[in-house]
Amino acid sequence: MTESFPRLHARTRRFTLGVPRGFTLTPSGDKVIFQRTKSGTDPVTCLWELDVASGEERLLVDPLILGAAEEELPPEERARRERARESAGGVVGFSYAGHRIVFTLSGALYVWEAGEIRWLKTPGGVIDPRLSPDGGKVAYVSGGRLRVQDLETGSDFEVAGEDGATWGLAEFIASEELDRMRGYWWSPDASALLVARVDDSPVQIWHIADPANPGSDPVSVAYPAAGTANARVNLYIVGLDGIRTEVPFEHEYLVTASWDAFGPLIVTLARDQRSLRLLSVDPTTGGTTLIREDVDEAWVEAAPGVPAHTADGAVVWVADADGGRRLFVGADPVTPPSLQVRSVVDVDDNVVLFTASGGDPAQVQLWAYAQGTLSPLSTDAGVFTGRRSGGVTVVVAQSLDHEGVSVRVIRLDGSSAPIASVAERPGLDLRISLSRAGSRELSTAVLLPSWHVEGSAKLPVLMDPYGGPHAQRVLHSHRMFLEPQWWAEQGFAVIVSDGRGTPGRGPAFEREVHHDFTITLDDQVEVLQSMPHPDLDLTKVAIRGWSFGGYLAALAVLRRPDVFHAAIAGAPVTDWRLYDTAYTERYLGHPSEGHYEHSSLLADAEKLERPLMLIHGLADDNVVAAHTLRLSSALLAAGRPHTVLPLSGVTHMTPQEVVAENLLLLQVEFLRRALG
Repeated sequence: MTESFPRLHARTRRFTLGVPRGFTLTPSGDKVIFQRTKSGTDPVTCLWELDVASGEERLLVDPLILGAAEEELPPEERARRERARESAGGVVGFSYAGHRIVFTLSGALYVWEAGEIRWLKTPGGVIDPRLSPDGGKVAYVSGGRLRVQDLETGSDFEVAGEDGATWGLAEFIASEELDRMRGYWWSPDASALLVARVDDSPVQIWHIADPANPGSDPVSVAYPAAGTANARVNLYIVGLDGIRTEVPFEHEYLVTASWDAFGPLIVTLARDQRSLRLLSVDPTTGGTTLIREDVDEAWVEAAPGVPAHTADGAVVWVADADGGRRLFVGADPVTPPSLQVRSVVDVDDNVVLFTASGGDPAQVQLWAYAQGTLSPLSTDAGVFTGRRSGGVTVVVAQSLDHEGVSVRVIRLDGSSAPIASVAERPGLDLRISLSRAGSRELSTAVLLPSWHVEGSAKLPVLMDPYGGPHAQRVLHSHRMFLEPQWWAEQGFAVIVSDGRGTPGRGPAFEREVHHDFTITLDDQVEVLQSMPHPDLDLTKVAIRGWSFGGYLAALAVLRRPDVFHAAIAGAPVTDWRLYDTAYTERYLGHPSEGHYEHSSLLADAEKLERPLMLIHGLADDNVVAAHTLRLSSALLAAGRPHTVLPLSGVTHMTPQEVVAENLLLLQVEFLRRALG
């Protein structure tokens, strides 16, 4: 019996299992180390190695052989995986240096060397182990304290720790909103580390209970809601001899840091996010020197992958200039304003590997810059990224023409070797058309049932956006449209559109949501009403979404019931005062500035006249369940019927197979009833 799409979608973690990822190249480029599960339904991640010259793979680490079938994670690691949206198990992270690899399983620390794996004794559960550049030592966090173990002598000692603070871990805001998942960085000579000290005591404590198990204690979470105090983050250079030197900085947020042969660099961001500073650090005194400061009246965007140095010492940076997001190597931009730089993925000698979008924001191409020359490494329509070391480049590609992810390693002579994906096939053929809709030419996808004959019948419409800033749904990637196509097969014409605030079209387009999230609804309405397709039944229009998409779905039926006839809002933000500082204040400012009421939902409860289903994981520590419960209470007080689907034990992700499968099926039935 063929497995249903909802069950397969759940079992495969949205078809991500079996896909190679986490690529690290050796300095010479002769080996590629990567992660991959053994099959498309196996949730246990193994570690593999590709020999670039021969193209042969070998299995380095199989967690099942090490007896790690059932994971028991330290709480800090469980929280880190939630922030990273990591849904698989096994070796979900590793560090390579000096022909050694370190990794954790169930909080235990292991080292791989010359084909052998040995367990390293530690005083407690291990978080985020990282090898020193020479591979001789491993630093790790245990119990909120940073420790180092010498892999030659076996000595293990604490380098930084105290009660009431953590050393070497990223705080909630850094990992959830600033893309910083780490809290320490090795010096090139392995004599010291740059370490973040985090004091959560100023942050308010929220308690997340499990109503399905009233005997269990609630989980206490330090959650910095908009307008409230953030964690105190300080930075120190900590020598292995125990000497600490503070690195002072003025801004509220530590965005990221790096330390190479040219010294440490740090990036800091003001609380109002209108000032972003790049600072060099004197490793002896801890003193800082301002390299550059980027400012903007709305906010400044920090790009992934920078800062870095080229081999000749030029600083690699990404900043807005002349209407575009541009790559800087040294003081000057090296990309045109028309090329919107997304990220820097590697710096190899004097070659900068980066991703960018040109005229089509639905495409992300891979580029290289070296010595005044820009070179495209991808030319087909699609979404590309990669890695590079020793002149060898890993190219990761997705497209609408091919299922899944393809990976190839380009050797020095220009030949290539593939790294296979063993992901499951979804068994869906996309019937999709991409366009630029409405007066703003918004990237839009329309998906129809494979069995639909044009002109034979009108189809109810399902809008399926994320719709919020900093994320896209419309990309030249087959995987992005699997769930929308399944919805189409249920009898809907599905429309997915990226409105104002989404990346890839330049800073001005992203900043149009400043101080007003409701314009994202205006964009969805305009896209819908601009559709030329005659088979769309605009008298039966539903909308669904998760997280910001959930907010947008609820906003749609509350404020535009003339357009939207039913909505499913999953994990919606209903009151922006309950969401975190860095995200909410970036777009809406401080609550005292008065921009929150217009974008929040609670005051609109009495306007509800269409069917609304609210879905929320009760263990969600990102968009807490209070958002849905407060909106439901307001709807009840206003006498407005609605449906609430609480998910016991579920966080912001829904990895549990049965829950994820039935969640799709229940939504279909709800919309069929709601639209008649």
